[in-house]
Amino acid sequence: MKSKKPLVEVAVATEEGRVPLGNAKQALALPDDLDVEVSHPDHEPGNTDHFIQKNELRRHLDKS
Repeated sequence: MKSKKPLVEVAVATEEGRVPLGNAKQALALPDDLDVEVSHPDHEPGNTDHFIQKNELRRHLDKS
């Protein structure tokens, strides 16, 4: 059985609120100096306050 890629929300905080930026693969392509929030893949995207760094996201994607 094929494993599923983790589903995460990737967003940046602005003065108007959080703005979604794309999927996990796109998040890894963003510049390192851009401060993004990545929801933890073990929690519901868009409905969690548990966030991870891009390097941890990379590890989760490598495992799936």
